[in-house]
Amino acid sequence: MYHRIVKKRIISVFERLSKGDYEYALSDVGTTIEHRFAGEHSLGGTRTSTTKMRHWFERLYRLFPNLRFERHSIAVSGGPWDTTVVVEWTDRATPADGTDYVNSGVHVIRMRWGKVVSIHAYLDTQVLIDTLDRMAVNGIEEAKAPPITG
Repeated sequence: MYHRIVKKRIISVFERLSKGDYEYALSDVGTTIEHRFAGEHSLGGTRTSTTKMRHWFERLYRLFPNLRFERHSIAVSGGPWDTTVVVEWTDRATPADGTDYVNSGVHVIRMRWGKVVSIHAYLDTQVLIDTLDRMAVNGIEEAKAPPITG
């Protein structure tokens, strides 16, 4: 039953993210967080506070304003004291430069007592970096900005 509740919440989070509502996702973040996004680029690095995550989401949606997720699978394991959720997805967007973007990946989410304590995103970073590079060439400076970390 617990796993079903967690899965339903994760589905809601990804549906809301597909509408640009990252505040809904942030409402589940615990007092300690590790948000890690692989790669050396403007969206890469690690954040350890909801404030830094909010700034990261703001940048994400400026660069990819109509980002949408298609969930393929969700696996939940563990008890309420230490839960792991793995979400396999494909995301699509028309980035700020107007060219289509499609990528696939996995989020590994750790929860303790209903609060998210870690989110690690694994995706094809080369596809993302190529898109960010193209945006930068087209004058979108934020695509080459330093990562938001801390």
